[in-house]
Amino acid sequence: MQVIETNIPLVKRVVPKRFGDARGWFSETYRADVLAKAGIDDVFVQDNQSFSAPQGTVRGLHFQRHPMAQAKLIRVLAGAILDVAIDLRRDSPTYGRHVAVRLDAENGEQLYVPIGFGHGFCTLVPDTMVAYKVAGGVYSPEHDGSLLWNDPDLGIDWPVDADSAHLSDKDKRAPRLADLPPPF
Repeated sequence: MQVIETNIPLVKRVVPKRFGDARGWFSETYRADVLAKAGIDDVFVQDNQSFSAPQGTVRGLHFQRHPMAQAKLIRVLAGAILDVAIDLRRDSPTYGRHVAVRLDAENGEQLYVPIGFGHGFCTLVPDTMVAYKVAGGVYSPEHDGSLLWNDPDLGIDWPVDADSAHLSDKDKRAPRLADLPPPF
């Protein structure tokens, strides 16, 4: 397993090795010791999975406030996504900046999103299934927060426009970054 820093060093790409033969392949998708050496020493407390039927489904940008703040390790089980992490730590030099990475079931790459970041994704193909491990707090509706996925101030190059995106009501109503009270 290889861990690669992104342009925001706390956000990391996790690339598991695949060992294949005529039957298919095998891969370790999580190894606490390897990740800890790379600075990811979270205790994961919850596993989540989502299925999105239509291409262009956007989920996010989501986060949880302290004391239930969450880190996530995201991977795609079927299909492909553009996965996005945005720094929401007001005192950070990378505040408001984001990392966007294509994740797909074919290569098995994962993205680690630490506490203090918002997270979201857009499906690039139909019938996409995403799984993620969650560290920190378990899901808490009282601490749940969101940020408008297509806020122009974020500069995210989404592969879908607002008229074509499939969104939840919550994600349609999320505030822009300029209107968001400091979550971290």
